[in-house]
Amino acid sequence: MSTAFDPFDLAGAKLANRIAMAPMTRSRAYGPGATPTSETAVYYGQRASAGLIVTEGIQPNVIGQGYPDTPGLHSPDQVAAWRPVTQAVHERGGVIFAQLMHTGRIGHPSLLPDGLVPVGPSAVAAQGQVFTHEGPKDFVVPRELGEQEIAQTIADFAAAARNAIAAGFDGVEIHGANGYLIHQFLSANANQRTDGWGGSIEGRIRLGVEVAAAVADAIGGERVGFRISPGNPYNNMAEENVAELYGALVARLAPLDLAYLHLMEDPDRDLTRQLRQAWPAAFVLNPFTHPQFTGHDALALVEEGLADLIAFGALFLANPDLPHRLAQGGPFNTPDAATFYGGDARGYTDYPTLD
Repeated sequence: MSTAFDPFDLAGAKLANRIAMAPMTRSRAYGPGATPTSETAVYYGQRASAGLIVTEGIQPNVIGQGYPDTPGLHSPDQVAAWRPVTQAVHERGGVIFAQLMHTGRIGHPSLLPDGLVPVGPSAVAAQGQVFTHEGPKDFVVPRELGEQEIAQTIADFAAAARNAIAAGFDGVEIHGANGYLIHQFLSANANQRTDGWGGSIEGRIRLGVEVAAAVADAIGGERVGFRISPGNPYNNMAEENVAELYGALVARLAPLDLAYLHLMEDPDRDLTRQLRQAWPAAFVLNPFTHPQFTGHDALALVEEGLADLIAFGALFLANPDLPHRLAQGGPFNTPDAATFYGGDARGYTDYPTLD
């Protein structure tokens, strides 16, 4: 029986344990041109004892940015700025994947240059607001992506993946969850297209599959993960036939020989089991524990065989040495909302590496 503290071979990447650091938006790319700073290297370096680190969402192109001060991987300066980050993790024996996140309709023109507006599968605005430097603003009606723009978006994901490898990352995770662009194509309310990119289940899963195929072709499937969040209504998503939709998506992703599937679980544990059984490679689980943070009890899911790795989010913010604390059964610092995002919050160095 495997435990969360056993090593794991992730498609050739040797992980020290089966505890993953989940991707969490930081909004701290204060450098010029949406580049990470030296504090980013400190932050991820502190957490290098995770078996796998998945970074905050990184936009693959300019129009993919939906929040202030989030980093990119689409310019030479950004590639150079990420190298000290990956070096800091590798020097401490860690493995780090870059999460590629195109926010699609989630964003605002004030966050984009040259009069650009957010894009999406259809010209349908999300309900709600996004934070900007000028305060919260209503989501706007996105511009519907045309065929050539979809092709360019897929190419941009592949180019960003190549940039990630050039920056020293061990791989990339494609963000297909949480109401962002790939998830928007999956969702019936955000995607009202009647062409080959919408309508049927095959049309709605097409963007995610083609992005994954292009990225795998660019850097090798063994360096690619894919994150999903079936049934997640975040960012005004409304999916239909969830089990059938994600069963079809996973079936189309499986032949690409990706490194892992990363599931943000909804309350339906039966769907988790279904997807676990259908997926042929490593299965990373961010278990449903709302309203509590994912905690020590989740480690048993590795022993039960439901997951190969367990992803922890908020608890990793407050406890940079989380694998050590989990092994000891605590104590655990309680996550503070002030550490979640940017501004004056200093989540990088609030806590020592070890007791």
